[in-house]
Amino acid sequence: HVLVQALDLIEQRAVVGQRTTLPYQYSDEPDDHFMQMATNLYSEHAQPFVRGRRVHHSSMLDGAHDESAANGTFDDVVGLAGPLYVHPSCDGCHRRNGRAAVAALGEPLDHWVFKIGADDGAPDPRWGRVLQTHATTGAAEGGVALAGWDEVDGLRRPIFAFSAGRPARVSGRIAPPLVGMGLLEAIPEDAVLAWEDPSDADGDGISGRAQRVLDPVTGDVRLGRFGWKAGAGSLRHQVANALNTDMGVMTSVRPTPDCGAQQAGCGNDRGPELADAHLADLVTYVSVLGVRARRDLDDPQALRGEAVFTELGCGDCHRPEVVTSRYHPLSEVRAQVIHPYTDLLLHDLGPELADDLGEGDASGSEWRTSPLWGLGLGPCVTGGVVGPNQQQTCVPHESY
Repeated sequence: HVLVQALDLIEQRAVVGQRTTLPYQYSDEPDDHFMQMATNLYSEHAQPFVRGRRVHHSSMLDGAHDESAANGTFDDVVGLAGPLYVHPSCDGCHRRNGRAAVAALGEPLDHWVFKIGADDGAPDPRWGRVLQTHATTGAAEGGVALAGWDEVDGLRRPIFAFSAGRPARVSGRIAPPLVGMGLLEAIPEDAVLAWEDPSDADGDGISGRAQRVLDPVTGDVRLGRFGWKAGAGSLRHQVANALNTDMGVMTSVRPTPDCGAQQAGCGNDRGPELADAHLADLVTYVSVLGVRARRDLDDPQALRGEAVFTELGCGDCHRPEVVTSRYHPLSEVRAQVIHPYTDLLLHDLGPELADDLGEGDASGSEWRTSPLWGLGLGPCVTGGVVGPNQQQTCVPHESY
C-alpha cells in the first residue's frame, strides 16, 4: 500500500509499466534495480514470488543459495543439473536479473549460450542444439572462450575459440535482463500482428514480421515473444527451454534432453525432474518483477535524445506504448499501459549483424526487437557495486 502511494507521486510520463512500476530508489544500492517485486503485487502471489526467487538463486547441483550460505540448501533441486549443462543456476547467467557480462579476452564464456547446428541447420549430430560446456560426469561438449574482436567502422564482432572444434553453424547468445517479462507476455497477439509488415507494404522502410512457434505442450501455433529470435511463445515455454538446454534440467514442458543423433548418455531420459510447482513458482517470479520508472525527465540531453529517437523513426520498431490484455492469468499485468519500446517482431538487420544459424522462421540475420526499458540501469546491475551498504558505487559493465 505504501509503495502504491509512492508510485502515485511519480510523474505519469515516468511510469513505464503502469501499476507494476517501481518507485525511484533512494537507498543507493544500484545493483538491485531489477530484483524487486512489482509495486502492485497481489498478496496471493507474494509467496509464489518468494518461492520462485529461491529456485532462481539455487544451484541445481548442490542446492546452495548464491547470495548467502545462511540461506541454507534447497534440497528439492539438489542433483538436478546435468549430466551436461552450461550453468547450474538461473542467476548464474541472469546475474541480479540483469544482462550477463561480455567477459575479458581469453576468459571462458560460461554465462553465454551457444546454439549450434549442422550444415543444413538441423541439430548438430554430435551435441544437439546447444553446446553444453560443463559436465557432472564424463566429458563436456567443449568450452568456448572470447579470442578477440573483429572491428570494422566501429562495429565490433566477437571471435570465439572452441576447445573441441567449431560446429558447422553457431549463434552466440548473451543472457538478457529479465525485468518486464510478464508484461511482454500480456501484450495481445493481435496488437503485435497489426504491426507486422513483412513486405513493407506501407513503404516506411520497416518490414518486421512475427515469429510463429509451436507450444510444446498443446502443439498450438502461437506468436513467438521471448529469446533473441523470439523462439518461445510464453514465459513457461522460455523458462522450460532454458532449464532443459542451459542447465540440463528436465520439466514436464521439456522432458527429454538436448542430444545429438550420434550422442549417447547425454542427459536424463527418465522424464521430468523439476516439479511442476517449482516451475510455476519460477515463472511467477519472473513474470511479476517490477520495472523501474523513467529517470531524468527534464534533462536537456535526454530530451534532445527523445526528439532524435522520434525523428529517426526508432519508435517504428521500438514501439513506445501498448496496452496489455485483460485476460492474462496474472492480474498484476492485465490491462496496463506500458512503454517497453519493442514490437516483439523479427527484423532483418543485414549481413554485418548476422550469424549463420536460424531459429524457427527467423534467419541468421533476423532478430527480435529488444525492449529498451531499464537500459540505462543495466550497467550497474551487471557490473555490481563496491563499498559498504548505503554508500555503494557502481562498477558499470554495459554488455551491449
